[in-house]
Amino acid sequence: MEFGPDLILAITLLAIAGATAGLLAGLLGVGGGMVLVPAFFYIFTTLGFEFDGLMQVCLATSLATIIVTALLSVRSHHSHGTVEWTILKRWAIPVGIGALLGMLATGALRNDALIIIFAILALALAAVMGLGVNWKPIRSEMPRGLPRAAMGLGTGFLSTLMGIGGGSIATPIMLLHGVSIHRAISTAAGFGFLIAVPAVIGFLAIPTNPMAPPGTIGAVNIPAALAVLAVSVFTTPIGAHLTHRINTQRLKKVFAIFLALVALNMMRRAVFG
Repeated sequence: MEFGPDLILAITLLAIAGATAGLLAGLLGVGGGMVLVPAFFYIFTTLGFEFDGLMQVCLATSLATIIVTALLSVRSHHSHGTVEWTILKRWAIPVGIGALLGMLATGALRNDALIIIFAILALALAAVMGLGVNWKPIRSEMPRGLPRAAMGLGTGFLSTLMGIGGGSIATPIMLLHGVSIHRAISTAAGFGFLIAVPAVIGFLAIPTNPMAPPGTIGAVNIPAALAVLAVSVFTTPIGAHLTHRINTQRLKKVFAIFLALVALNMMRRAVFG
């Protein structure tokens, strides 16, 4: 790969994507993958890497960055005393198993199928965020037993298919079960770590596609992950800090519109080429 205008553009876009993803991960409790997966997809295709396993590389690389950003976000939220560690401990096993199943599913699905799945789920999340759904508690405590296992598996599975940290799924679950908004957002950052670690281990262990971008191990592109982390490690704590100081509802609606447009464009590309 020669150092030229395309590569300079790619580095610039990776820096912007990393800064935005880190900020959103800390600020809104949504997975930075909502930004990173489309960004990786467009950057890699711009550089000429179009192959059937590209979407898997995008998902895996996004999750690799989330391992670090989730840790930073949790540390910042913990300093405010708002992380529910008991919830994370009880949900770790089902969420982790779901993440591994999601990783295996990405290998069984073709590129276009993964793009369409990402786009559909992103549109659903954008609708929820844009409409400003008020998640009123239906119970006063978190699920136990089989309900917890099923929700944990679903959270890990769907989050891995989208390359996100799971906050968009875990946060509503907690709000519906009596966890306050700030504690739900803070704890959701921990879900990102529970999802990303087992999924990335699995992605690193699979055979590397010979058509993947340079620096790819398994399905994780190390250079892209490091480029994003070089910026997001600074913006994630900022986002987590701002969560406790500003009203994020209006920002969520703006992001929902952006997410919907990105999802529709990805779906158009997958369907019509």
